[in-house]
Parts: sequence; C-alpha cells; structure tokens
Amino acid sequence: MNDTRKKNPTFGVGVMIVVVVLIVIGTVLFNALRSKREYDATVGAQQASSAAASAPQASGASQ
Repeated sequence: MNDTRKKNPTFGVGVMIVVVVLIVIGTVLFNALRSKREYDATVGAQQASSAAASAPQASGASQ
C-alpha cells in the first residue's frame, strides 16, 4: 500500500541535455542574426557612400 517511487535519474539527465542543446542552438542563431545585421549595416553603408559619391558625377556628366 505504501508505494515509494524511486526517482529515475536518467529522466533528469535527459531533460538537462535537451535544455543545454536548446540553449546552444539559440545562441548560434542569435549570433548568426546579429552578424547578419552587422554585415548588412556595413554593406549598406558602403553602397550608400559609393552611390552618393557617384551621384554628383553622373548628374554633372549628363548636363
């Protein structure tokens, strides 16, 4: 009548492994998105500066 259940230690280890894997995947995705935003900002700034530098030359040459 008095059932004492023993805890299954493998369940706790399994949950810990799943949590660690999810944290690693989240970190990788976060770093990838942050790097992509930095790259886009850098490339966008370079393209804008090159477009601004070439714009007066193009308008002056066409007149």
